[in-house]
Amino acid sequence: MSTSSRTSGPSVNSRTAGARPGRIAAFLGLFVLGALTGAAGALVQAAWFPGGLLLSLAAAAGLFYVGTNLTNSRGGVGAAGAGWLVAVLFLTATRPEGDFVFGAGLGSYVFLLGGMAAAVICATVGVLVQPPRD
Repeated sequence: MSTSSRTSGPSVNSRTAGARPGRIAAFLGLFVLGALTGAAGALVQAAWFPGGLLLSLAAAAGLFYVGTNLTNSRGGVGAAGAGWLVAVLFLTATRPEGDFVFGAGLGSYVFLLGGMAAAVICATVGVLVQPPRD
């Protein structure tokens, strides 16, 4: 029997291994931070226009970038972006009284589309694992 035909068990790749509790906590934390960033951005972007808009978009983009680097995967920006999107979609819905957080102004649309664009850019660029140089 050759040595190449013997195996000591199934090989486990780090990507196929079960999720570790720390990794799950990181994704949940990024989701919560994304929701908080989306809610805060929704309030700040309208209150201090145009500086609040720039501040809220910079905070969202920074969180998405940090999420990607923290988890070394595109899942980090996915978790933060999902939290941001849930909060923003929740705040765009009208209440029975007719109140809503987002007005029908240019700043609201720039915040919504800019936040989505920042998430897509951070997920696309992301952290790419490069092979070591010789």
